[in-house]
Amino acid sequence: MDKDFAPDLITLIDDENVEHNFEIIDTIENEKGIFYALYPIFDDADAAVADDGEYYIMEVIEEDGEEQLAEVDDDALLDELAEIFEKRFEELFSEE
Repeated sequence: MDKDFAPDLITLIDDENVEHNFEIIDTIENEKGIFYALYPIFDDADAAVADDGEYYIMEVIEEDGEEQLAEVDDDALLDELAEIFEKRFEELFSEE
């Protein structure tokens, strides 16, 4: 199996110390920072089927010399990033 096509997976721990697994489906790096589009990974097939397909946009920040992910607080920036990600997803998954 070619590992070049393996998904980029990441585990995040929330404020209640609960682990959540995500696939990094896209990355934007620009003058405003580095941003990931994350899609949740489900352990339960029923949960995956019931999911609404929502993805999350997280920003890479540096805290105490370590890279961490944080929610994007700026609504205008979040809208801008969502528009870019959506356009890229549309181009990637559109049928010609």
